[in-house]
Amino acid sequence: MTWIITTEHPRTPDATTLRRDYYDEVASRYWNRPATQAEIDEGLTDDGTELLVPPTGTFVVGRYEGKPSACAGLVLLEPEVGELTRVFVRPEARGTGAGGLLLAAVERTARAYGVRRIQLDTRGDLVEARGLYAKHGYREVEALNSKQYAEHWFVKDLTPEAP
Repeated sequence: MTWIITTEHPRTPDATTLRRDYYDEVASRYWNRPATQAEIDEGLTDDGTELLVPPTGTFVVGRYEGKPSACAGLVLLEPEVGELTRVFVRPEARGTGAGGLLLAAVERTARAYGVRRIQLDTRGDLVEARGLYAKHGYREVEALNSKQYAEHWFVKDLTPEAP
């Protein structure tokens, strides 16, 4: 079983489906009920997707056995600071190493942009995500912002890759 992680425009059909699935899961978990299609559409409206392309960011899609199954994004906040966002692995592909591969791909791109620190925020109920970040060297810090759904904040300092 193999993963292929590639940079992709966030509005391609596969990337769009993954972003919809991501929002469906986080909204459904938050509301403790299935999100409606209208709620998903509303959540994706003006969600900053336009920042997930160069020169302001990137978006990666993971394909497991050829099927689009995971995604993650990076938004450049400052010249040396990036924000990790939209990390998602479809349930049937969890436990296969996708999370670490997504993080590594985003971190490589971040280094290429000159990013020295990646930060993110997440909710308390997304315990799997918090565990993933901690496992891969992200440390929990005090609040970095006051976004509506932000309850936990993480940072990771990046070292430059050797030439």
